[in-house]
Amino acid sequence: MENRIELFRGDITKLNTDAIVNAANNNLLGGGGVDGAIHRAAGKELLEECRLLNGCATGDAKITKAYKLPSKFVIHTVGPVWSGREDDAQLLKSCYIRSLEIAAENGIKTIAFPNISTGVYHFPKEEAGKIAAAAVKSFFENNKTIEKVIFVVFDDENFQIYKRLLRLNFNE
Repeated sequence: MENRIELFRGDITKLNTDAIVNAANNNLLGGGGVDGAIHRAAGKELLEECRLLNGCATGDAKITKAYKLPSKFVIHTVGPVWSGREDDAQLLKSCYIRSLEIAAENGIKTIAFPNISTGVYHFPKEEAGKIAAAAVKSFFENNKTIEKVIFVVFDDENFQIYKRLLRLNFNE
């Protein structure tokens, strides 16, 4: 399984994958952080297509073309704002699972995920990393269509967290 998962530190908008995942807000019309970076890099056509989607529920995901990005698609998912409630973890897990399901339905073989909900939504980074790793691992147990998942981190703290989690969970 470890050869199906990679860790990359850098800019998700530069990756040449079938799809990148956007940590979006409910209206899907752009925002700060990775959401804003993806919208800026993709161009105004992405915003125009997102307007047609009528938003997205927390824990769900929707797909668009990637326009000026090197990837083919953007899968937009809306993570939970951290509240400390039990459903925060379920909603975050759902972001990963729904994104992977949509990827599989669309014949996507390679997909890159940012750190969902750990920026302005304040989800604890360590817990979010555990949820992300477990969600991908469980998806891979029953689905062979996706060949590679890349966890993309931007900062050293998340890089160290994912490096440790991926070693613990996948290099068995």
